[in-house]
Amino acid sequence: MLQSLSPAEAQAKTRKTTASRRKRVVRKPVSPEVDPTVGDNVDGEDLAVRRAAVQALGTENGSVVVVDPATGRILSMVNQKLALQSGFIPCSTIKLVTALAALNEHVVDPNTFIHTSRYVSYNLTTAIARSNNPYFATLGTRLGFERVVRYAQMLGLGEKAGLDIPNEQPGVVPEAPPRAGGMGLMTSFGEGFQVTPLELAGIVSAIANNGTLYYLQYPRTQEEADQITPKVKRPLDLSSQEIADLKVGMRGAVDYGTARRANYDPNEPIFGKTGTCTDFRAGSHMGWVGSFIDDGQHRLVVVVMLTSPTKSVSGAVASGVAGAFYRNLAEERYFASLPPAKRSDLPEIISTMPGNTIR
Repeated sequence: MLQSLSPAEAQAKTRKTTASRRKRVVRKPVSPEVDPTVGDNVDGEDLAVRRAAVQALGTENGSVVVVDPATGRILSMVNQKLALQSGFIPCSTIKLVTALAALNEHVVDPNTFIHTSRYVSYNLTTAIARSNNPYFATLGTRLGFERVVRYAQMLGLGEKAGLDIPNEQPGVVPEAPPRAGGMGLMTSFGEGFQVTPLELAGIVSAIANNGTLYYLQYPRTQEEADQITPKVKRPLDLSSQEIADLKVGMRGAVDYGTARRANYDPNEPIFGKTGTCTDFRAGSHMGWVGSFIDDGQHRLVVVVMLTSPTKSVSGAVASGVAGAFYRNLAEERYFASLPPAKRSDLPEIISTMPGNTIR
């Protein structure tokens, strides 16, 4: 027969049980709420695009940059102070640079499988879609430092993306591989790079338009917006097929990979690449997505960058912001209000081919 507990013993047991339950409670970190629009100048912006971006970003500490990839015009830049800073670690968005370098240097082709463990291997499509770090670390080792930096600079890293945009600061390209992690960390997480949202928007725009790096232009009045003409910084030394191969992986990221939250409608052709990591230099956690939509008539690039002292931000969260933006525009029938673009100016839409690429 069990002996009953004394009042003191019962109280002690209750305290112990309560403390044990408290230990099992996992509190989700919450990012401090901010108003990311403070100090922004909206003159010259596309106000419909800006409303959609502001609503999607909410109270997150981050920036949203929306660009027309056919002209380089910045349609909206939410949290301009943050977007124009000298840059942040790009996390896995650097894999866009690594992939293009590896394709152009014939280090891999889309059908090359690289073993990341004894029984698992990836090809380029699923490595981009799943953002597989060992795959891109291997590519970085095979490419070497000089070739990676050359392609990063060709794609606009380390220089201002905009044309005479006041207060814009360029990002940074590393002078040597990271001491800890070497080329693998550099080409899978972006260690050593500092990238601005505008620089990433420039890269994604060049991918979206099939190979032209435009100066990003930010009109400050409606008159400037009406008179804007594209300014080519340089055509990329990449073939249209290499860019098309990359797009398949970016489409996969949205359809079944790390950018799934951007996929607000499975019938919409959205392409993306996420990034999640910690910027130890700035003491913050980062969430990125570089994305674009191409409906066969119109294209729009959306870059989201989130930063927080807590782990509440990630590439997945950033892709959710992008998805909310696309949904907001769709509900406003934004594209329906625009004149159709010339079909010959647009690249062919690429279907995702997930297949069984992990074996």
